[in-house]
Amino acid sequence: MKVLKITIWAVLALLVGIQFIRPTGNHSDLVPKTDFMKVNEVPQNVKGILKTSCYDCHSNNTEYPWYNSIQPMAWILENHIEDGKEELNFNQWGEYSSRRKNSKLKSIINQVEDDAMPLSSYTLIHRDAKLSEAEKKTLLDWVSKLKDGL
Repeated sequence: MKVLKITIWAVLALLVGIQFIRPTGNHSDLVPKTDFMKVNEVPQNVKGILKTSCYDCHSNNTEYPWYNSIQPMAWILENHIEDGKEELNFNQWGEYSSRRKNSKLKSIINQVEDDAMPLSSYTLIHRDAKLSEAEKKTLLDWVSKLKDGL
């Protein structure tokens, strides 16, 4: 019984202690000239889809949910965001080569068609980020047209 109490107190102390160790976060008020929306003529309806469903994890500015204030959730979210930006960062689109842009557009098409993006773990909390069939069609049609124009 004494070992259990000590263990519980130790875990509690650890949980309280990690609340003070925060990741830097993914915040930027600057929208660079290389941003996907600035480089391409994106229709308003597609902009809305991208902002709602993609930009939190694939840009340099994330709108964090309330649970980002609780550790270890902030670390987990930051890891997801870093992975997403490593794969595709819409803010750096203009720096990509034509070949890389083409590859990323193909990847967007495949992942949206396969319902791999946005991640189900993201849409579980962010219901508005889940793509309806109409939104998927709008996005896929426009991205395919953009890819064909490269």
